[in-house]
Amino acid sequence: MPLIRTAPDLREKLQILSADAQYDLSCACSCGSGDSRRRGLDDRWLYPVTLQSGGRGLMFKTLVSNACANDCKYCPLRAGHDSTPRCSLTPEEIVRAFMPYWNSGQVFGLFLTSGVCGNPDAAMSRMLATAELLRFREHYRGILHLKIIPGASDAAIDRALSLASAVSLNIETAGEEHFAKLTARKNYLQSIIAPLKRIAALTASGAPYARVKTSTQFVVGASDETDREVVRYMGGLYGRMGLHGIYFSAYQRGLGDPSLPGETSSATNAELLAREHRLYQTDFLMRKYGFAADEIGFDDQGNLPLDVDPKEFWARRHPERFPVDVNRAARAELLRVPGMGPVAAKRILAARKNGGRVRSLESLGLRGALARKAAAWIAF
Repeated sequence: MPLIRTAPDLREKLQILSADAQYDLSCACSCGSGDSRRRGLDDRWLYPVTLQSGGRGLMFKTLVSNACANDCKYCPLRAGHDSTPRCSLTPEEIVRAFMPYWNSGQVFGLFLTSGVCGNPDAAMSRMLATAELLRFREHYRGILHLKIIPGASDAAIDRALSLASAVSLNIETAGEEHFAKLTARKNYLQSIIAPLKRIAALTASGAPYARVKTSTQFVVGASDETDREVVRYMGGLYGRMGLHGIYFSAYQRGLGDPSLPGETSSATNAELLAREHRLYQTDFLMRKYGFAADEIGFDDQGNLPLDVDPKEFWARRHPERFPVDVNRAARAELLRVPGMGPVAAKRILAARKNGGRVRSLESLGLRGALARKAAAWIAF
């Protein structure tokens, strides 16, 4: 039987909905297994977000509604799964809850997502009404991240892009075949791929909403996709759709429908979290280190090895590229060295530019486990 809550007040609804927002990690997530959220005023959850500058900030994040007509088998909020009290926030309630945090400087932005209460455009309408109140009545000019509901109309997508500073639409898995194992009510090409293409066209350089940041999320291990398939899709999402970020959420056994491939796979929850972490490392290689999707290495099953990070795995497969001479190598070559990141490469290039010869990483102030790892792959 559904759990029925009689007329919950705003605080009760926020306790439920901001906690349920943890199942959508796009724009606010951790690469580790720990719970990176923290409670703010009135028990509301605040989520740490990595900023483009490299710093960290707190995002106010909540579901508009946790009632959902979709049957996503990995989601605890799916239709027919009534272990969670269902409730919704009005646009006025969201504004009333959020603005004190904004005015006191405790958060740098708002992330709104929602279950599909009714149909996709009905769910979008509440988020859009909230955005309009914030932008036009409250004159809010901060970060506003809106989740695009799969199956939303072109008009709803366009309006969201006009109001938001960032949007995301979850791709969920790599391809139509795997997607069909997650849901019977959503169409992969129509509900996911077509909206992603529209968002890409409207946010491309020179397009009307080029200022809007875009992202997506994979649910890792709910279906039976391999990492090779995920990485191939990542290449397309960055290369053809111009996404600014991709997020990964490890499926945790016990949350979903027993028929899911993820419920019967041999992978443990710990291994799924490790897989999520390796995908984040791979994403960083592709976004920041110049790696192409077809350069990433996989094991015989088509997955990223869990016992070695993806850059070192690539280096082991390309011994002809090492050792790298730190006094001659270009930045792109330095970034291929296991254990070496942008900070180390920048210091090496700066030392060379100033006429010096780099004789050790320690001389540049680079120490610790990463410096020791890099030392095995470089020469002076």
